[in-house]
Amino acid sequence: MTVRRATGADVPVLAALRRAWTEEDHGAAPADPGFEDAFAEWFAAEEHQRAFWLAFDGDTAVGSMNVLEFTRMPRPGQPPGRWGYIANVYIAPQHRNGGIGSRMLAAALAHADERGYVRVVLAPTERSVPFYARQGFGVADSLLLRLPG
Repeated sequence: MTVRRATGADVPVLAALRRAWTEEDHGAAPADPGFEDAFAEWFAAEEHQRAFWLAFDGDTAVGSMNVLEFTRMPRPGQPPGRWGYIANVYIAPQHRNGGIGSRMLAAALAHADERGYVRVVLAPTERSVPFYARQGFGVADSLLLRLPG
């Protein structure tokens, strides 16, 4: 298994994983011949503020994740701050519970630490709460919170 940052060249792979996720959650996706183009447009609009990761089993993409970066409004006399929101986490069912999620999350959190995020938040599914708790996240009202350190 390998995890790496995704680039614009990976848009078709990211779109395919998004389609697979939709089909898993909602059944066969309706015919949508414009989906891949719409996904590519979304990626192009978002990549300046999102970092994307892909997980592979050999040459097959089996998972993806992204972190949306929020930049705080400047304050007089204080350096600007940033925080991240982990989003769109998907791992193909046959590859779950094998460490891929931990590897992608470790990559995302290393990115967050390198960027100096003051916090990383996410909105977990009920099933994923124990996983994120094992990774150091804790309850913060309706979100989970990870403080640096």
